[in-house]
Amino acid sequence: MRLCSIASGSSGNCVYVGSDATHLLMDVGISGKRIEAGVAELGLKLSEIDGIFITHEHADHIGGLGVIARKYGLPIYGTRGTIAAVRQTHSLGYIDEELFHYINADEKCTVKDVTIYPIRTSHDAAEPVAYRISHDKQKMALITDLGCYNDYTVECLKNLDVLYLEANHDIHMLQVGPYPYYLKQRILGEKGHLSNESAGKLLSRLLHDKMQAVMLGHLSKENNLPELAYESVRLEVTMSDTPYSGNDFPLYVAKRSEVSQMIEI
Repeated sequence: MRLCSIASGSSGNCVYVGSDATHLLMDVGISGKRIEAGVAELGLKLSEIDGIFITHEHADHIGGLGVIARKYGLPIYGTRGTIAAVRQTHSLGYIDEELFHYINADEKCTVKDVTIYPIRTSHDAAEPVAYRISHDKQKMALITDLGCYNDYTVECLKNLDVLYLEANHDIHMLQVGPYPYYLKQRILGEKGHLSNESAGKLLSRLLHDKMQAVMLGHLSKENNLPELAYESVRLEVTMSDTPYSGNDFPLYVAKRSEVSQMIEI
């Protein structure tokens, strides 16, 4: 299995996940042109993509959906709440009803030889989910856009080989930054976004001896820095009461506007 971030951050998100036989996109929040170029960098064509899985309906996750759905007729997977909200997003234009496939949190679905398990998340969207993806005995997950996590989250993310994890903001940068008060409160709230520190604390509960790689994603352009996210998460792991330190596993930061390195199990 392989995972690669095509774009990441508040301005647009798109992640490729696949096996030798199955190719999926998780969110398409950038222009159709950028999605095509990113997929091409991976040696693929958009016509070879087997499905698009949407986490939720915010613009930075669905911005390119209308264009590529119309051009390539790709199947779109999402919860009922998410698909209903996508249909009400007029900026996307017309999308053929037959392209939509409903999925439910905590119920696995299969695309060719890959199994996808949607996980409920706490975010200010209609019916948001994260995704755990497996092929044979290989397991990875993508979880962003959550203001908080709980034991359910941890249980759903146990025993992964690869984790793509939100580290959205540095709390101090957000507090002293230019955002209006209401937006700061939204981001810091239980239906907002994970801070670097919270990402590190969650990761500390998920680490195990066979974790192969972690990629941090969805960094805020205004309220975070890649180096700060990297060091903060490492420090949280080192300070945790687990047997692991921040140097015990490969840690990457997804690039905002470029294709990141491919992580392969």
